[in-house]
Amino acid sequence: MLIEKKDIESLVPQRSPILMIDELIEQDEHKTVTHFKVLENNLFIRNDEMEEAGIIENIAQSAAARAGYYYQQQNATPPLGFIGAVSKVKIARYPKVGEQLRTLIEMKSEVFNITLIKGSSFVGDEQIAECEMKIVIDDQAQA
Repeated sequence: MLIEKKDIESLVPQRSPILMIDELIEQDEHKTVTHFKVLENNLFIRNDEMEEAGIIENIAQSAAARAGYYYQQQNATPPLGFIGAVSKVKIARYPKVGEQLRTLIEMKSEVFNITLIKGSSFVGDEQIAECEMKIVIDDQAQA
């Protein structure tokens, strides 16, 4: 594990009650893996299941943790990123309260200040969701 729950806020701008990742498990040049336990007090829970918006937010925050960890390792402040588009969303099932999501972020491409990622969510070995996401980096903050 790279970053434990108690330190995860150092990587992403989100705070409770919207914080949707618990741990950064793994990261390399091409992929990132996070964990998140689905709790009943989560904002995105309906009928003991996490809604689609919660899954997408978890994927987005996992991508943000990827960038946050990279910049943290460089002793730099990460720029803000914004979701530009979400596409190719596939939901096989919704995670239930008590289940742990393992989210895999794979880098697809980077052009100027736009990054394309593929996010996949798993419960155990079962893939329950995936999507692609374009993330726009606010490079003005770095100017």
